[in-house]
Amino acid sequence: MPSSVDVAEYFLILEGEGGEISNLKLQKLMYYAQGFSLALRGEPLFLEPIEAWMHGPVVSSLYHRFKDFGSNPIPPANDFNPSVLSQDERRLIEEVYDVYGQYSAWKLRQLTHEEDPWRNNFAEGEYSREIPQREMERYFRENLVN
Repeated sequence: MPSSVDVAEYFLILEGEGGEISNLKLQKLMYYAQGFSLALRGEPLFLEPIEAWMHGPVVSSLYHRFKDFGSNPIPPANDFNPSVLSQDERRLIEEVYDVYGQYSAWKLRQLTHEEDPWRNNFAEGEYSREIPQREMERYFRENLVN
């Protein structure tokens, strides 16, 4: 199973040099990739938990890896090998990118704030709370997968 870094690096490759994927946008793409993987494949795309933070769903370890970029675009790594992802995993990430990659970070933030997995798990005053995978799977299956 790929790590969240593997999935993130593939998103960055899809965006390419000079892209517009900031840490905020990347976090939302990761959330959608995980949700669709749970709903369509019945398994997570990566094991790291997703937490409900003030600005939406976040993979904490990934946030800290890229936080020095601030709100600037994150360049793809030169040494990432996409073959660590299966063809099925790459296809899912590409589909998520095709649908959600067109939106700005703030539009994606707004979308996630309207969805139950974040709304049910965000608590004002708390730094973070994990969004259960079973809750994401149910929401994506019932609301976003046709």
